[in-house]
Amino acid sequence: MTTIDPTAVAERLERLRERIASAGDGRDVGIVAVTKGFGPDAVRAALGLGLDLVGENYAQELRAKAADLGAVPVPGAVPQWHFLGRLQRNKVRHLAPIVAVWESVDRAELVDEIATRAPGARAFVQANLSGEAQKGGAPLDEVPDLVARARAAGLAVEGLMGVGPAGDPEGSRAGFRALVALADRLELPERSIGMSADLEVAVQEGATLVRVGTDLFGPRPVRPSTPG
Repeated sequence: MTTIDPTAVAERLERLRERIASAGDGRDVGIVAVTKGFGPDAVRAALGLGLDLVGENYAQELRAKAADLGAVPVPGAVPQWHFLGRLQRNKVRHLAPIVAVWESVDRAELVDEIATRAPGARAFVQANLSGEAQKGGAPLDEVPDLVARARAAGLAVEGLMGVGPAGDPEGSRAGFRALVALADRLELPERSIGMSADLEVAVQEGATLVRVGTDLFGPRPVRPSTPG
């Protein structure tokens, strides 16, 4: 497991905030510290720096880290776990007591399961911005109906989430712009777009949250091939 140096994380966070401020003309943008692939020490480092929005992509990792944090908590800090990854319906019941925000809601059956297991839960509907099936997300033209279904099911739909394509950050701009416009139309205040590589583009296009892992914690260790 990669050792996390809290001092190095603090230095990276300072540079990250400078990038966000420059791209957004000082506009407030939240940071979700993505700790997938890292151990619980990454979560503790984030919490120690005041980053209480913590993102995880895999159910098994999230449950293990939440248990570890419960055993050795950070005084005065409680993580708000954001689930970011593609989610199997049968994992929802295990995660319901842990997850604060479900960011990757992308289909009706997932809406129904979350509403059953975590009534009134906070949620973002994920839009597929790249056309890559492996990244999850509903097609943009299906998002309004999914938002309506989630609201009818009693979920607190707060925003939309999207992942840009790999490669040139400029390749993310059109998708981010379309997501923000749709969020405006649906009167959703949160737009979770942008990661380490394309966060400037995301902030310029109206991100309210960016999801950052490697630019906070360094290169991500290779993940063992275990079921998520």
